[in-house]
Amino acid sequence: MLSGLIGKKLGMTQIGDASGRVQAVTVIQLGPCAVTQIKTAGTDGYEAIQVTWGKRKLSRVTAPQRGHFQKAEVAAGIATREFKTRGEGELKLGQMLAATDVFKAGDTIDVSGVSKGHGYAGVIKRHHFAGFPMMRGTHEYFRHGGSIGNRSYPGRVRKGMRMAGQMGNELATVLNLKIVEILAEDHAVAVSGAVPGPDGGLVIVRHASSGQRFTQGQADG
Repeated sequence: MLSGLIGKKLGMTQIGDASGRVQAVTVIQLGPCAVTQIKTAGTDGYEAIQVTWGKRKLSRVTAPQRGHFQKAEVAAGIATREFKTRGEGELKLGQMLAATDVFKAGDTIDVSGVSKGHGYAGVIKRHHFAGFPMMRGTHEYFRHGGSIGNRSYPGRVRKGMRMAGQMGNELATVLNLKIVEILAEDHAVAVSGAVPGPDGGLVIVRHASSGQRFTQGQADG
């Protein structure tokens, strides 16, 4: 099958286990996604499966995109992404993939999305600077960033200097989350913890690329 799927963040809630412990989870509507293209090494130079999620009006789809979706005999989607194949199983054009086809409860995943935008923010809010002492001797310089370099050397501001600027509204990935429960009838999964983006935002859920964060002993407390 695939290494991931496209979904939509629905919001956060709580789930209790058999021992009575309450856990914060994020509910993600994951799939169903339709296979729109199967890429092979001989034709495309690499192997991948392209899928699309959601439905979009044909009036908002370009002519090349319309032909691409018609070739796979699927409706025009809102978002289209590529995923690597994982494990065994043969896929066909137009095949619908649900959350249960790719994930199961207990899997460790990485979730990517566009974080909430906070506009133009200062160094205290954006980079958690401490600011200056609010006491006598400090005048009109309480929330400033301080020195940004020496004029003799290097004689310029180094790249990556933490300063005020746009905060959020950028791609963010939270690693090694755990699928607590799969709601098959609703095409949704409950994921431990928080994921990037607002409610209703597009997210990409993949199998974790690093080691598992939760062991069985940690999960049992």
